[in-house]
Amino acid sequence: MTVSGPRDAGPGEREQMLERAVEVLGGGDILRIDVPAKGTGSDGDGRLRDAVHGIVPALQSGSLFGDTARVMLVDAQQLLKAEAEVIGELIASIDPDAVEVVFVAAGSIPAPLAKTLKSIGDTITVKKIRERDAAQWLARAAKERKLRIDSDAAHILLQRFGTDVAALGKALDQLAVDGATIDAATVRNRFTNRPEEPVWLLSDAIVAGKEGEALRRLEDYLEHGHPLALLAFLEGEVRRRSLAQVAPDVETYAGWVGSTAAAYPVRKAWDARNRTRSGNLARSLDAIARADLTLKTAPEAVHRVTLERLTVALSRWLSR
Repeated sequence: MTVSGPRDAGPGEREQMLERAVEVLGGGDILRIDVPAKGTGSDGDGRLRDAVHGIVPALQSGSLFGDTARVMLVDAQQLLKAEAEVIGELIASIDPDAVEVVFVAAGSIPAPLAKTLKSIGDTITVKKIRERDAAQWLARAAKERKLRIDSDAAHILLQRFGTDVAALGKALDQLAVDGATIDAATVRNRFTNRPEEPVWLLSDAIVAGKEGEALRRLEDYLEHGHPLALLAFLEGEVRRRSLAQVAPDVETYAGWVGSTAAAYPVRKAWDARNRTRSGNLARSLDAIARADLTLKTAPEAVHRVTLERLTVALSRWLSR
């Protein structure tokens, strides 16, 4: 069995993936193996790194007490090719009555193992959680807990926790202690954290010309991300839009950016290719370059205001 999630899975998606895996295994005593990132972890004595090697005896021998062994391998997308080959061979020959195993992956599992899993097991897909999904989940979760949350309080909760539904659930459990009705002041006073959200949410707010939302998302991003990484992302977005404007067709544009015409980022940039003036794209690239120089040469005290001014400027240039 495979529990598959989006490549850029956040805390909320990962929590849901793990919950589904535990549900499939039926709870109880589960051997969890976390695959380290590629390039990390000790090499081990054979084809598997030490952190991964524990799955071999589990798949070969099952439970020592005659029960069905339950194994959960997390972050299977980070398996090395050699590891995927070994595990794929073991999976193909295990006794399903002796061992139950679930592979949790945020992205694609290496081909040697993915091919085997596709032929003998099912796949549960956890989709990317959008803000609208999180808002709907919040409404249902509050109803289950018999809580009344006014619209302002719900809005602040989503600002504080983003799409992390696991954290939203824990927040509701805390708020339930205070009473059945939750208002904005209660939420604002209790929670001051900033969500760790994907950077494209900030980019979308900028392109839509929503300056206030973009500034809020910038503040959220800077709690967890690096300013230079943000500039690199924004520069890539502007350059892709510039390429889309001069490409003769979507297939050519997809080839230029190393993707396919059916890919969502390609379609998104292509559909928006005429919404921004070419002069504004050039101004945006120049502003990003100057902000990059400022961050690398000026005192840290001016970094935030530089990014705030850049965010406002891009919100005005890229939305027209």
